Amino acid sequence: MKKNLLIVLTTLLSFNSFAQKESAYKDGEWFKFRMSYSGWMKAGEATMELKEKRLKGKPVFHVVGKGKTTGAISWFFKVKDRYESYFDKESNLPYKFIRNINEGGHTKNLEIEFDQENQKAYVNNIKKKKKTVHDTKFGVQDMVSAFYYLRNNYDTSNIKPGDEINLTMFFDFENYNFKLKYLGNETIRTKFGKVKCLKFRPYVMAGRVFKEEESLTLWVSADKNKIPLRLKADLAIGSLRADLDAFKGLKHPFEIQFD
Repeated sequence: MKKNLLIVLTTLLSFNSFAQKESAYKDGEWFKFRMSYSGWMKAGEATMELKEKRLKGKPVFHVVGKGKTTGAISWFFKVKDRYESYFDKESNLPYKFIRNINEGGHTKNLEIEFDQENQKAYVNNIKKKKKTVHDTKFGVQDMVSAFYYLRNNYDTSNIKPGDEINLTMFFDFENYNFKLKYLGNETIRTKFGKVKCLKFRPYVMAGRVFKEEESLTLWVSADKNKIPLRLKADLAIGSLRADLDAFKGLKHPFEIQFD
């Protein structure tokens, strides 16, 4: 369970297109997710909040994501994570990313400054008191900015089941090429009612955390908000499910089908 909901969510929404013009979100948007382990045990919760700010004189969106274990799970594996991203309001490209985590005693505290023009990432490893510089690729995203970038820029009107989407992210100290497969539409029942969703299958690295490359399934609302509603993951031991539990500040109406 070292990969908390926030890591998964921000990685899974890796789309790559520029057709959608209208913004999918606005200042003040907030989500809360609940997580359960192996279908019944409460495992934790995560939140994501978006605010308008300025960074070095530039208008940006600032996202703060927090994740933690709760209930019986936290007795033997405690997680307390914080992620932040500052990204350009127009291009959605990140300028700064912060990852400060404690997952069962495994800790990291990184600050990354992106030079998008020169394709560089300046990593400050605060825990180890070490600074490094890494080459990036054009249009690189961090784990949090990718979530918002792709909600704005991926056109879902013409995708077909089996279509694959790719995006480059910079994670910790290296570039990561992420691939996602579209599985089709599906209407699911949520605590808010029935919601029409876009269903995706991301490719992850099989091994200690995930059972196989196709261990994850993600449902995203098919409306203009494109918000994550449900995630299921087959882990090396057990399974993890995350569901949207609360929200506020959506830019567009949340399209719910009432019985």
